[in-house]
Amino acid sequence: MQTTKFQKRLFGTNGVRGIVGKDLPPELVVTIGEAFGTMRKGCIAVGRDTRTSGDTLVKAIKSGLLATGCDVVDCGILPTPALQYIIKGRFAGGVMITASHNPPEYNGVKIIEADGTEMGDEETLKLEQLIFDLSFSPKPWEHVGHEVNAPHLIRKYIKSIINHFPHKIGSGMTVVVDPGSGPACLTSPHILTGMGCRVLTLHGVPDGTFPGRLPEPSSQGLKGLAELVVSSGAAFGIAHDGDADRAVFVDENGQFIEENEEFTLVASYICHQEKGAVVTPVSTSLMVEKVVKNEGCTITYTPVGSIYVARTMRSLIENGNTVVFGGEGNGGLIFPRHQFCRDGGMTAAMMVYILASTGEHLSSLVRRIPKRTIIKDKVTTSRGAEVLESLKKEYSYDLLDLTDGVKILREDSWALVRVSGTEPIIRIIVDADSYDYSKEFHEEVMAFIHKITDK
Repeated sequence: MQTTKFQKRLFGTNGVRGIVGKDLPPELVVTIGEAFGTMRKGCIAVGRDTRTSGDTLVKAIKSGLLATGCDVVDCGILPTPALQYIIKGRFAGGVMITASHNPPEYNGVKIIEADGTEMGDEETLKLEQLIFDLSFSPKPWEHVGHEVNAPHLIRKYIKSIINHFPHKIGSGMTVVVDPGSGPACLTSPHILTGMGCRVLTLHGVPDGTFPGRLPEPSSQGLKGLAELVVSSGAAFGIAHDGDADRAVFVDENGQFIEENEEFTLVASYICHQEKGAVVTPVSTSLMVEKVVKNEGCTITYTPVGSIYVARTMRSLIENGNTVVFGGEGNGGLIFPRHQFCRDGGMTAAMMVYILASTGEHLSSLVRRIPKRTIIKDKVTTSRGAEVLESLKKEYSYDLLDLTDGVKILREDSWALVRVSGTEPIIRIIVDADSYDYSKEFHEEVMAFIHKITDK
């Protein structure tokens, strides 16, 4: 079971990302394609989100793959989980061109293995070594790869989700979908319509400039969604990030559902139906653990990052354990009966199923969730490693969890300090059982961090 992060030089928690033309030139993407094609011989599926730079970078990655003799199937514009579903068991691997929730000027490269999961750290380190050593296996002209365009494969993903639930379970339910001009424009409205819902869309035309809102579906950016939900009498509204591997919700009153509450709500429903393990990173609120254990299930913590969650889920199952659910407290939920990756389309469908099955309003279900106060903060510094070592010494008399960064546990509250894998930033999360203590704990930890970084 992979529970330790490795130090990577090029790839972050979710692939390679950067500003196009600055941090992410096409030449680098060609090189990544040559390296991946050298590692994984066979037929490779590629896809992209709606970013304006996507077409250029898809051509770049395909050039590298074709040069090393790999055949390429171009699946066109589609969500990351759709590409992962298509790849699973059918291809030697895949590449998704996306920067997920980052602003429009960014793009990125995400490497996917044959089982549909993102490439793990150990294999990524081998891939990076090939990239930095320029150690490729280009083929002569008569053995280069061939390309096929297959945008129709997206329909397999849509049908797989619809068929996962009872026929027309959403009949009579109105849902508002905000794909944010991303690839979910091509999937989520069709999924929910196929489940019998009446679907209204907002920002539902693919557009890589993201004119309606930024790719990150924050509560501030979803006011239009909230207004349409209330005015239309919809059961809820759903919004996706830039590659639709995440989903967030507003209830029937237009109130934003905090992502840890979303996770808890879905976990509660699933754990009530079946017993087993729920897998999530150490950054997830304690509200999830409380509800999961109350329903008779267990919880397993991992480092931050969906790949660690997915691979831990698979490892537990391979060792004979039952795993019923997993994901992160950011709207990225993983349903093991469907596939082992964050899936915004499946999350949207599950919410329809939960509301139809319980006959309750979303707001009512959220009210039952244990209330917590969560504070998120960050400090820009290049001294992250020094801060973590100092924290270990300063808080040595507290209970510490060193799974990812330093997590200080105190009775019914905790504070997590970890170094970003992609930026010179320290991220701080405090999760407490009261507002007053969360504020006090946050101020205490921040004061200590600044004592180190401000020297």
